[in-house]
Amino acid sequence: MYIPDHFSEARPEELHRLIQAHPLGVLVTHAVRGLDANHLPFMLDAPGDAADGTPATRGTLLAHVARANPLWREVTDGDAVLVVFRGPQGYISPNWYPSKQDTPEQVPTWNYEVVHAHGRIRIRDEEAFVRGVVARLTRTHEASQPAPWKMGDAPAGYLAEQIAQIVGIEILIDRLEGKRKLSQNREARDAAGAMRGLDASGSVELAEAMRRAESESGKLKAPPGGRP
Repeated sequence: MYIPDHFSEARPEELHRLIQAHPLGVLVTHAVRGLDANHLPFMLDAPGDAADGTPATRGTLLAHVARANPLWREVTDGDAVLVVFRGPQGYISPNWYPSKQDTPEQVPTWNYEVVHAHGRIRIRDEEAFVRGVVARLTRTHEASQPAPWKMGDAPAGYLAEQIAQIVGIEILIDRLEGKRKLSQNREARDAAGAMRGLDASGSVELAEAMRRAESESGKLKAPPGGRP
């Protein structure tokens, strides 16, 4: 991924936050049929060791796929894979820039946050592992419900049949890359104008991401040349 210095995000805690806030990742693999991409909800384990004690100093991603999905048969344990997590994103109109009143030399752009997780995949076709992943995903995403659904709500036999139809995936993270393109290359007044434009158009999450970046840096600084 091309990452200009002014858009680079290398802080592990921020990269982890983005993954956890936007857990639907795109798992990119390369097998006999060529490149493949699967969209899967992931759980992130903090840096440490994997479930079986294998070192995973940059963290571990856990997910599952349908047994009918050929992915788990086409990859080999240890294969290099990429998981892409995309945060808020949206179009930025030059009409939102106050500096447009000074010069018409303005163009549209696109703001976004994204994390690339590079790692090594392992297939985990053990019932206990798969059940644990499903339980964690359920607890995490049901937590905000007024009456959270839990696995015990389903008949035991039915649940066992469903779990038998999925296969676990574990990815030991080797490297995380982060890019937060949030108008850091614009004057402060233009970045503020973009935030107002995003708010007005309903892209509140992206506007909040820009405010967070501004707060973290104290002020938005333009890189040499002012180019994206």
